[in-house]
Amino acid sequence: MVDPVQAVLLVVIVLLTLLLLVLGVQIFFILKELRRTLSHATRVLENTESITESVSEPMSFFSGLLLSAKSLKTISKILRRAKDGE
Repeated sequence: MVDPVQAVLLVVIVLLTLLLLVLGVQIFFILKELRRTLSHATRVLENTESITESVSEPMSFFSGLLLSAKSLKTISKILRRAKDGE
């Protein structure tokens, strides 16, 4: 025959087992969602990198163009001074 204490312990053990099982399933779903979120974040970062590169290339071209124009202006000033000094 089963004592009341043994019956209570059995019920508690069964409830704890079910609770841990549900908790494990919930953790599985949370980790699955986290994996999906990280995958999405990675795609967003890759797209951002692509956009940044496509914007930075023309900007570096224009920067080089402006630097060349400034260099030509400086050289022409130096040549004018040398010509005026003669």
